Amino acid sequence: MRIFKIICVVFLTATLFASCANEKKKTPKTDVEIVLDQSTTKLKKALKHLKSYDSLPRNIPNGKKHWKLVGVKDWCSGFWPGVLWYGYEHSGNDSIKIAAEKFTEAVKPIAYSSAEDHDIGFQIYCSFGNGYRLTGNESYKEVMLAAADTLATLYNPIVGAIQSWPSKTEIYPHNTIIDNMMNLELLFWAAKNGENKDLYNIAESHANITMKYIVRPDSAVYHLGEFNDKTGEFIKGHTHQGYADESMWARGQTWGIYGFALAYRETGRDDFLNTSIKLADHFLNRLPEDGIPYWDFDDPKIPNAPKDASAAAVAACGMLELANVLKDEKLKTKYTNAAKKFVKILSTEKYLSGKTNDALLLHSTGHHPKGTEIDVPIIYADYYFMEALTRLEKLESSQ
Repeated sequence: MRIFKIICVVFLTATLFASCANEKKKTPKTDVEIVLDQSTTKLKKALKHLKSYDSLPRNIPNGKKHWKLVGVKDWCSGFWPGVLWYGYEHSGNDSIKIAAEKFTEAVKPIAYSSAEDHDIGFQIYCSFGNGYRLTGNESYKEVMLAAADTLATLYNPIVGAIQSWPSKTEIYPHNTIIDNMMNLELLFWAAKNGENKDLYNIAESHANITMKYIVRPDSAVYHLGEFNDKTGEFIKGHTHQGYADESMWARGQTWGIYGFALAYRETGRDDFLNTSIKLADHFLNRLPEDGIPYWDFDDPKIPNAPKDASAAAVAACGMLELANVLKDEKLKTKYTNAAKKFVKILSTEKYLSGKTNDALLLHSTGHHPKGTEIDVPIIYADYYFMEALTRLEKLESSQ
C-alpha cells in the first residue's frame, strides 16, 4: 500500500509538471514574434537563390521574384549580412548563422581599402557589428577597428565634418549628407573599443556641424550640406534624393532622428537629444493618415506619390533608440508607441511581401529624382524592419 501511494504521488507530480510545461508551450506568440518567425522562414528560402557570397541583395525590380545583386563595394552591401544576423538572433538557426558569417566575410575588404565614401559605417557596422555583438568573434572586432580608421580619413578638421562623397569634390568643395549621422556609431564604438580616442572627437564634431547647418529652422533637414573646404564656411543646403532643396525628404529625416539619438547616447549632449526630439516630432506631425510617409512630404503629386516603407522602418528604429535614452516616461511611451505603430502597419498584407518575392517589405523608394528604385523592395528597408522587430521582441520580453 505504501509503495502504491508513493507511485501515485510520483505520477501526479510528473503529470503536474507536464501540464505546466504544456501550458507554457501553449502561451500565444506575440504579433512581433509571429512576424519574426515568418521573416526568418523567408530568409532561408531567399538563401536558396543566392549562389555567390560576394554578390549581395540590393532590390527586387517590379515583376521579379528574386533579389537583384550588387558587389561588396555597393553602399548597401552590409545590410543583407545584417538581416541574416537578426534572423539568427531570433531563431538560433545554424544555417542562417553560417550564411551570415560568409556574407559578412565577403564585405571585409571595405575595411582595408581607401575610403571612397562615408558608407563604410553602413557596410561594416551592420554586418560585422551585428556579428560581433552576437558571437564575440575577435576577428570581427579587428575589422571594425580598421574600418573606423578608414572612415576617419574622410574627416576635414577645417570643416569639422566627414566628407561624404569625395568623388564629387569637383561639384562641392566639401559635402556632408544627413545619412552620415548613421555611420558615426562605428566611430563611437571604435573609440571605446580601440586605441584611437580621436575617433570620438571626430564623431562628435561631425554631429555638431550637421546639427548646426544641415538641420533647418523648420525642423526638417537638408540632404546635403555644401562647405568651403579651405575655410569651413557653410555655403548652401542641397538635395539629391528629395523633391527639392527645401522639401522634407522622408528617409533623410529618419536618418537624422536615429543619428542624433545615437549621438546623444554616446556623448550625453542635450542639444543632440533635443535635435532628435525636434526631428521626430516634425516627422510624426506631418505623417499622412495611413501612418506611412510618402517618399517626400512635399511632393506636389501627393496623394499619388509613392510611399517609402524604408523611411518608416528607419523611423521605427530611431524612435526606439530615442525612447531608450529618454528619462521622461511620458516621452518614452510616446516614441515607443510611435515605433510600434510603424511596425504594426508594415506588418500588414499591404507592406509584407508574402509570396510575391524574396523580400520582406514592399513599397520602398530609393532615388526618386533619378527614377531608380521606386515603389520596390529595397534591402535596407528589410534591415531596419528586422532591427525594429528585434528591438520590440526584447522590449516585450523584458516587461
